[in-house]
Amino acid sequence: MDWVGQKLSETLMQVMLVVSAIVAFSTGYILASFRLMLLVYLGGVVLTTLVTVPNWPFFNRHPLKWLEPSEAERHPRPQLTSNLPIGKKKGGKQNPK
Repeated sequence: MDWVGQKLSETLMQVMLVVSAIVAFSTGYILASFRLMLLVYLGGVVLTTLVTVPNWPFFNRHPLKWLEPSEAERHPRPQLTSNLPIGKKKGGKQNPK
């Protein structure tokens, strides 16, 4: 699953769970059945799981382009450097010795 697919999966999960909660609450309220409300919500959770957890093809529409190993060796990663000298604190007074 690519990055865009992960975002889509998370958005689908949130929307489907909220919609199933609203439908379950409405059903339970109208029919005055707590058990039916829980069953409808459980069905929504199962449906959400079946839609968002497997790696469906529509989650892979934007594949990442990786560098070949030989190409990656030609472009080394930048090294993190600090502008502060070692042993000096930023913004504080130095202790006289």
